[in-house]
This record gives sequence, structure tokens and C-alpha cells, in this order.
Amino acid sequence: MMKVSMKSIWVVFVLLFVSGHVVEVKAVDYVRCSNNGTRCHGRSLACPSECPYTSSRDPKAKVCHVNCNSPYCKPECKHRKPNCNGPGAVCYDPRFIGGDGIVFYFHGKSNEHFSLVSDRNLQINARFTGHRPAGRSRDFTWIQALGVLFDSHSFSVEATKAATWDDEIDHLKFTYNGEDIVIPVGPLAVWNPQDQSVKVERISTRNSVVVSVPNVVEISVNVVPVTKEDDRIHNYRVPSDDCFTHLEVQFRFHGLSGNVSGVLGRTYQPNFENPAKPGVAMPVVGGEDEYRTTSLVSSDCRTCVFNPERVSEEDESPLIGYNILDCTHQAASGNGIVCRK
Repeated sequence: MMKVSMKSIWVVFVLLFVSGHVVEVKAVDYVRCSNNGTRCHGRSLACPSECPYTSSRDPKAKVCHVNCNSPYCKPECKHRKPNCNGPGAVCYDPRFIGGDGIVFYFHGKSNEHFSLVSDRNLQINARFTGHRPAGRSRDFTWIQALGVLFDSHSFSVEATKAATWDDEIDHLKFTYNGEDIVIPVGPLAVWNPQDQSVKVERISTRNSVVVSVPNVVEISVNVVPVTKEDDRIHNYRVPSDDCFTHLEVQFRFHGLSGNVSGVLGRTYQPNFENPAKPGVAMPVVGGEDEYRTTSLVSSDCRTCVFNPERVSEEDESPLIGYNILDCTHQAASGNGIVCRK
């Protein structure tokens, strides 16, 4: 997990008069990797001048980040909102980009729940929303909510239903261990439970957050509607009383095991062969019966492996680095790019 080292060092102006010239020196934030076993563990790294700070009130600004699993241990600049063309992204109706960099679609079914990631210490489910216009053989679907299980805790984030979209309304709802939680509207608002087991940080005034489970996962979340333009292009035939608010998300994992499962999780297995057909405009994968769960916060699918009680008993080494490869460096969509450890 990346942390701001000690205290954030705020902007300092030092005026030096050298040969009649004024030199302006700005201090920057330092970031530190706290996860044990990573190559950057314990190192404090200065943020670059292009993004000197780890947070910003401007949701469009890039912030300083360090990939603690990287062999280079070098801070970089990144946007905090989901990158729908990067590995670990789930956006649109729903389009996935796996840990192997391959693009695929998994449609699921409206008002049902499916396991996106299932590992020994992490379970992430999604609730699908959508509808089936007359004459269609399947639902149009989007991801309406995420449920996260870790240790003995549960956390959920969902997009609230709306007939029409309004940018001035926050469309996010949160729960922790089954209880509703309220996070004040406004950039940089942060919520933590008393045990600091999870952190939720708003990255814009409304509708965008980053959810972090230390040393396990970071999830960038953004809420969007199905727009009239989307409806026109894809012929969704969206009803007038529902704009199908849904989530755009991107996951960054820390220390997945080689047995990780789930619609998205399995693509992080080191020897996974993706069934998505290459060269197809919309490669669709099935498996609804394998990944269906009975609720947003249950781990009872056929392929689920979530079992936090056994984590300390396992001696399998986690996958390090594989889950953060940028397979889309040469292709913005990630289509057809295969990364192997």
C-alpha cells in the first residue's frame, strides 16, 4: 500500500537572490510503500514536479502515486478516476479489461449478483442492473453496485436510481458491515471505520470515490448515467423513468494468489487462457452459473474461494507485479494484448 510518508510537506517558497535572479523552490509530498514483501517496501520517494501532491481538489488533476510492486520504485502521475481503457477496468455495458490486457464482455443478468473477484482474503461481487426490450434474447446490463468482503468485514457502494441525471446530486450510497454510512459531499472528504480497515475518499465533490483496503485492493469508482447519445448509438431503448445510473470502476490489486477466481479475477492467474475470441468486435464470455452469488455480500458461487480464516495457514506466495502490468501501453483499448508473468 502507498502512504504519504510521515507528514505531507506542503508548498514552501524559498526566495534565493542569486546574481540578481529570484529562484522559487517548491517542496513536494513524499510517498512510502508500507506493504511487506514488495520491492519498494520502506522506501520514501519524492513526488515529481509534474504532480507534486498525492491529493487534489481538482478531480481532473493528476496526483502522485507509486506502484509498490514495480521493480523501478518510481513515483508517477495518474488520474484518480477509473481509466476504462486500463487493466482491471469494468465500464459500459459491461466491458472488462482483464489482468492479461484482453478486452471481453460479460452480460450477466439484471437484478442478479456475480462474483468479479474471489480470492482467499478478498471477495468482490457486482449487482447488475438493466432491462430487456421486447424482441431481445438477453438483457442490456450495467454494474449498479459492488460488494466487497475482506477479513470479517463487508463494504458496499452503489449507484442510486434516478429517472434523469443531475450533476448536482450525489448518486452514491455506502454501507459498512450492513450499516449505512454517510460521507460528506466535497472533494477530499474521507471516511474510515475505527479500525482503519477500509478508507473511502471522495476525489470530486460528488459521484467519484476511491475505496482502499490496505495491502489488498484499491478501487476507483465513478457514477454515470446511460446518456441519450448512448441510447441512440446502441439502441438500448432506455425507459423515460430510469437513466440506469451505473458504476465505472478500475481495480488495482495487491498480492492476489494464483488461485484467484471470478469473472475478472481469473484473468490474473499466471497461466490463464482467456476464452474471449480474438479479433471479435465484442468478445462475450459466459459462465453466469459459475459466478452467480445469492447476494451482494455473499461468497457462495460455485467457483468462489473466499476463506479469510485460512489465509494465515496458506504458504503460497502472492502474485507480485503481474496484477499491475500496463498491457495497454501500445494499444489504447488493450484489445488483443496478452501479458504473461
